[in-house]
Amino acid sequence: MDAPLKAIRRLMIESNALITVALRRTYIERAIGNHMTDLANHPSYAIADQWLTSPWSHIEPAMAFQLGLPILILRERGVIADGILEKGVLGTYMPEFDTSTPVNDYFDSPEWRDLIWKWEGQTRKVVETKGNPPKLY
Repeated sequence: MDAPLKAIRRLMIESNALITVALRRTYIERAIGNHMTDLANHPSYAIADQWLTSPWSHIEPAMAFQLGLPILILRERGVIADGILEKGVLGTYMPEFDTSTPVNDYFDSPEWRDLIWKWEGQTRKVVETKGNPPKLY
């Protein structure tokens, strides 16, 4: 019954971590970024054969970040890496997956195991810390 952001905030407060899957949503055949700008620091650039994802793939991780929750974002190949999807924004490596290859090819890789173990460790720490009383100093 509440506004979506209020309901999401409630879920985030009750959560211990977040996994977001940024799937392809809107296809961009050809476009120009920063169109009609003449700022030296922000020149226009071409975008071709790229995808946008859902805005919720940006909103929910940003909300989780503000609460200090561990975040794992999986981005489908071809989705533009902007906003929170840019590498390094969250400090954690963000894997890119390809839906045209078997899922076990990635889930059996050392890259995936290292990443998920790190995220799981961070999540376990949140679970343990949430049960502690607040510190006075």
